[in-house]
Amino acid sequence: MLKKSLTVFFEEFLYKESLFVDKSVLLASYIPETVYYRDIEVNKIAAILAPLLKREKPSNLFIYGSTGSGKTLVVKHIIDNMEEVSKNKKIPLKIVYINCKLKKVADTEYRLIAQLASFFGKSIPPTGLPTDEVYKIFYNAVEQERGIVLLVLDEIDQLIKRTGDNVLYNLTRINEELKNSQIALVGVSNNITFMENIDVRVKSSLSEEDVLFPPYNAFEIQNILKERAKKAFKENVIEQGVIEKCAAYVAREHGDARKAIELLRVAGEIAERSKSKTVLTEHIDEAEEKLEREKIFDIVRTQPKQFQVVLFSILSTKNKNLSIYTGEVYELYKRLCFKIGLRPLTQRRVSHIIGEFELIGIINTKTISKGRYGRTREITLSVPSSVLPLTKKILEEELVLT
Repeated sequence: MLKKSLTVFFEEFLYKESLFVDKSVLLASYIPETVYYRDIEVNKIAAILAPLLKREKPSNLFIYGSTGSGKTLVVKHIIDNMEEVSKNKKIPLKIVYINCKLKKVADTEYRLIAQLASFFGKSIPPTGLPTDEVYKIFYNAVEQERGIVLLVLDEIDQLIKRTGDNVLYNLTRINEELKNSQIALVGVSNNITFMENIDVRVKSSLSEEDVLFPPYNAFEIQNILKERAKKAFKENVIEQGVIEKCAAYVAREHGDARKAIELLRVAGEIAERSKSKTVLTEHIDEAEEKLEREKIFDIVRTQPKQFQVVLFSILSTKNKNLSIYTGEVYELYKRLCFKIGLRPLTQRRVSHIIGEFELIGIINTKTISKGRYGRTREITLSVPSSVLPLTKKILEEELVLT
């Protein structure tokens, strides 16, 4: 009976009319032909990287901006165009792009260099070799290119968080050892302040230029959504006010155009599943709630162990008190570290981690004066209470606390 009902469901699904024409237009992997509202940034980055086409090493470049401000889109747009020109003009050009947020790609220095070497046809086992040997294989592969190699490290702040800044130093100093090739580096980061914690000698070796991407405003997000919606949906299936509501939701959260596009796609999927013939504003509300849950769970799973312990300490302290203070969080954090065999960080470092959780929108903090006892920070959670039980459960599993 169950098998038959599923067969009917899938057969009906095949013949059901979709609200979408091309859903891929609303995916993160889609690169549009035209990048809107980023002409200044496109021209600046293109001018910095253009010497590559003359086989000249450009300056190392760091691109900053909040999530969904168009950084990755612009970088991919530029390198795609550069590769097209180099192919047509028969210019030897090697561009390597890596997203450092992906697990098992850049979660250790060893894995990152092994992954980079794979772009040059070198196969390195996932573990087992000394890191110096992995670097040597990579250096030799670059040297054989006999030209300029551009390394684009997206989400580079995640790489530094996991591996430390030594990898940056090694990648920039490689040019001193190369005779026939040179490496230029492009780092893309959501964290505007991450370079402040980089070692002085690493900063000195980088000699970088910076490009800052401002967040999109509500008007810009609306127009970006309208352009995508024209290609993604059938005519007249989006109710009036949906695009505006979607843009307003996202504009108040640092102008994340990527989230706005994802929100519209999920709203369309929810509308289809509910057998609605149009995408309504209530579908945006449902999509917002669904994405907020998924975002929090994704953040929790991908954080380093120390970050997970700090977050678990915050959530556990919340169970006991209405107000959460950094001192109480730190005491619980230390006890948890000893319980799971982790070396506790200093209170100052834990305070920085709390600040990073505020940057990504999980908590809010307020500095409270305690008179002659100094100052502390009061922490409040900025995520829906409905996601807290599962968030704690995920952290317990990740930290093996159960």
